[in-house]
Amino acid sequence: MKNNTHDLTQGSIVKRLIMFFLPVAAGTIVQQLYNTVDAIIVGRYVGTTALAAVGGSTTQIINLLIGFFVAMTSGASVIVAHFYGERNDKGVSRSSNTGIVFCTFVGLALSLVGEICSPLFLQLMGSPAETIPQASEYLRICFAATTFVLVYNMGAGILRASGDSQRPFYYLLSCCIANIVLDYVFVAVLNWGVSGAAIATAISQIISCVLVLIRMIRTTEAYKISRSMLKIDKPLLKRMLGVGIPSGLQNTMFGFSNAVIQTGVNSLGTTVVAAWSLTGKVDGIYWALINAAGTAVMSFVGQNYGAGRLDRVKDCVRKSMIMFSGMTIIISTLIMVLARPVLTLFSEDQLLLDTTWEMLWYFVPYYFTWTAIDVISGTLKGAGDAVVPVAILGLGICAFRIVWVLLIFGVWSHTLKTLALSYVASWVVTDIALIIRYRQWSKAHREGIDYSFGK
Repeated sequence: MKNNTHDLTQGSIVKRLIMFFLPVAAGTIVQQLYNTVDAIIVGRYVGTTALAAVGGSTTQIINLLIGFFVAMTSGASVIVAHFYGERNDKGVSRSSNTGIVFCTFVGLALSLVGEICSPLFLQLMGSPAETIPQASEYLRICFAATTFVLVYNMGAGILRASGDSQRPFYYLLSCCIANIVLDYVFVAVLNWGVSGAAIATAISQIISCVLVLIRMIRTTEAYKISRSMLKIDKPLLKRMLGVGIPSGLQNTMFGFSNAVIQTGVNSLGTTVVAAWSLTGKVDGIYWALINAAGTAVMSFVGQNYGAGRLDRVKDCVRKSMIMFSGMTIIISTLIMVLARPVLTLFSEDQLLLDTTWEMLWYFVPYYFTWTAIDVISGTLKGAGDAVVPVAILGLGICAFRIVWVLLIFGVWSHTLKTLALSYVASWVVTDIALIIRYRQWSKAHREGIDYSFGK
């Protein structure tokens, strides 16, 4: 290993975790910022229907299909982190090159599916008829850039697994700045509508992909891409998929349950669809930060688990819970204090703004219940225990919400409040189940039982 500054198996746990977390968090905040600017520009210059088109069912479809394979890249990053912790340069190299090749082929296949099936997906989700033409156009352009999205995420995951969270941030920052500038030019100046927003996003994704590939080609680190190594190592791919597929399935289950919820949102009208989208823009900073926390914990645990430092793994869980619970309380408070003035940036439609404010009250005060989910699931995945946590999330988050939407919302109380409360109830149920699983995992390692699936 050439760069000891990326070694997460030595030194202060809190310091290493914070220094790794901050660039990941900054990157996710910047990404959320450009998503927010995108919504502001579309809402202001194109209108509420366009905002619903780019932020309603389209988001769920992208999360459901592309999100599955983006989440799968975490399988590669866990294996790379294990090899890095073991000081196994050859394993890092083989798994990195295998991951890049795999994502290239998968991305091309997804682009074809998206180009053909986008209108069908929107119809199946019951999208408001007036949004479908613009939403189809937006989806097709976004799907065309799928290969670049997957390769970037794979490359960024490999760099983070090797302890480098700074470069992925710089690449993402470049991507976001490009997206904001192009959004304004294409939508506000050239009046290209939702197509302009989609083209801006696609170009920015290409930029981030090119930057990460340049790093991986020019580096002297073990994850270097080389022509002789650019092939799929079948045994390694199997290991990567063993961790990655459960993560992909988790993302798909989330996407599917959110798609079911989106059909409920769609049934409440275009204003509610747009307000649901705006809620995600306003409180998105929290989800960006807590997802970054989960990524940091997973990479930290991955290296230390590979190095056999289970003492640091357990200390990481305890200290992460304290750190990120405090962060959640602070961010939740700030969101509720600042939400009203921020909402006026998106639209002058008062009904839309009032509906969004109502939604925020249903979600934000309860975000503290989510902290344990990201910390514990990130810990278990980093250790290679991918199957059981995904099953817990699948049942506690996804299946629970689907049942709620079909029975409680669909039969008993067809209101926005009832729909929103499905989230809070699912968080509490999943918290309990994951805590029980972590205790089982911890006890098993004390007794010498291997619960990992990444070895």
